Amino acid sequence: MDILVKSNKKLSFNGKEYDCILGRSGIADKISEGDGITPIGKYPLRNVYYRPDKIQKPKSKLNIIEINENMGWCDDPEHPDYNKLIQLPFDKSHEKMFRDDDLYNLVIEIGYNDKPAIKNLGSAIFIHVKNPKLTPTEGCVALDVNDLIELLKVIDINTKIIIEE
Repeated sequence: MDILVKSNKKLSFNGKEYDCILGRSGIADKISEGDGITPIGKYPLRNVYYRPDKIQKPKSKLNIIEINENMGWCDDPEHPDYNKLIQLPFDKSHEKMFRDDDLYNLVIEIGYNDKPAIKNLGSAIFIHVKNPKLTPTEGCVALDVNDLIELLKVIDINTKIIIEE
């Protein structure tokens, strides 16, 4: 069973519908790094990352990784580690996984532009915790943390996310 995300900001899975937040530029074919687009397509789910100092380890059939202060995600299209988990300090452009705003307290890595990563096609496309102010993401799909925990209990390595207009 797959996760379906539509431009009406609804995520459907297992007969249930959830409110979600999308990229500031909506759902479309991704153009470039930093465009704010949530990419149209069907993608696998990779790893789950969580902050053990903020939430309990979630139950999931996906691989679960604890986020620590030395973890980042490379978003520099010119670097060989583009769109990969990296260790900090890192002297090129990157996102910190250990964030102060709680958005990455729980993250599902979407297998977008990663096998192999194509330069400048976008990086760090995740399902993560939504901002309480409901502000758009930079291209991710964001859910309420309790909805994310609920999803994780049911999805597995065969679950795909389908993002469509």
